Amino acid sequence: MAQPWRTLAAATLTVGLLGGCAVGGSATSSDGTSATRTKTVVVATHDSWAMPKKVLAAFTARTGYTVRVEPNGDVGQLTNRLVLTKRSPIADMAYGIDNTFASRAVDEGVLADYTPKAQAGSAARYALPDPTEAAALTPVDYGDVCVNIDDTWFREHRLAPPRTLDDLVRPAYRDLFVTPGAATSSPGLAFLLATVARYGDGWPAYWRRLMANGAKLTSGWSDAYDVDFTAGGGHGDRPVVLSYASSPPFTIPKGADRPTTSSLLDTCFRQVEYAGLLKGAANPAGAKAFIDFMTSRTFQKALPDNMYVFPVDHRVALPTLWRKYATTAPHPFTVPPAEIAANRDRWLRRWGDITSR
Repeated sequence: MAQPWRTLAAATLTVGLLGGCAVGGSATSSDGTSATRTKTVVVATHDSWAMPKKVLAAFTARTGYTVRVEPNGDVGQLTNRLVLTKRSPIADMAYGIDNTFASRAVDEGVLADYTPKAQAGSAARYALPDPTEAAALTPVDYGDVCVNIDDTWFREHRLAPPRTLDDLVRPAYRDLFVTPGAATSSPGLAFLLATVARYGDGWPAYWRRLMANGAKLTSGWSDAYDVDFTAGGGHGDRPVVLSYASSPPFTIPKGADRPTTSSLLDTCFRQVEYAGLLKGAANPAGAKAFIDFMTSRTFQKALPDNMYVFPVDHRVALPTLWRKYATTAPHPFTVPPAEIAANRDRWLRRWGDITSR
């Protein structure tokens, strides 16, 4: 899930053992396995990973395993690479496969079954509905992809803001909306799925109207939000943008007490991110230990301020500004993962035909 404000260098991240006890060298154990390898958990994830070193150090102190994070683009690129390398896994586990790509990962035989030793009861509501998929993928966090608006812009222009997907195709909002594309962006795909959920077989007609009303497409979230959005860093000219329900708290000006933006909760699609053990993992024990850790309060508590997503453990208290301004949708749009798997490629081809005209 490519979230706002999450940054990560392309280089691999490694967190060593506490107290200067990191495993070094390339010694080989009696069974021919690299000692360094067996004490390291390699996590294949998306480029939005941003968990601080101190959290991973807590895992190291608890288990003795180090963590090496391998970014692999967005969730689509991550899933594709896991499929292409399944005969020679690039990691021990994966994190970031979401409900839009879960079926593909499971159907391709990328994952091995594993259920964490302990999970919060609230996590069950985010489990995949298919038992086979649920056995292989553990819910870690969730977030709502929603249309966001620049409240200040609409107030200054004395224009009532849009509230629903229907509003975005009205003449009053012509040339005001920007969204990342569905073929190149995880939130962009989520928005396409929101329109599928809302309009059913009529979604292509909606997209034709949306494009005719001047909607702008970008390759990714950062281009849409940071460049084209009026409340983004680039001070663009579009006051309506596709982003997240967690975006508004980060638009509170210095010295102010409320955001300059808000999320339209009637436009949201819910994404859930999962962790899973890879078949053929070199360090399955370490991977299982880290999946266990990701469901612990230590990891769950760190999610909002670092990964900008909501923890699936509802016992974890959210940061104050999240409780006030990062409201999740009471009735988000959803599409069953099996339906997504069966239609994703066809929907994307149709979407591409419409948006390329």
